[in-house]
Amino acid sequence: MSIIGDYIKQERKRVGLTQEEFAIRSGLGLRFVRELEQGKETVRLDKVNQALAMFGKEAVPGEKEE
Repeated sequence: MSIIGDYIKQERKRVGLTQEEFAIRSGLGLRFVRELEQGKETVRLDKVNQALAMFGKEAVPGEKEE
């Protein structure tokens, strides 16, 4: 999840939003946004997609490549 978390953080900063502002605008909790940006691996995919939707993106579940 760190790639997605890094992307969210980068895009959030690019558009000038704090974590709190992003959480409010995306309808997510501040704690979730913080955990996502910190790379927590147990976040819910539906909420990840809710965050990514702010930038017109979506995560698609799939198998890990080895």
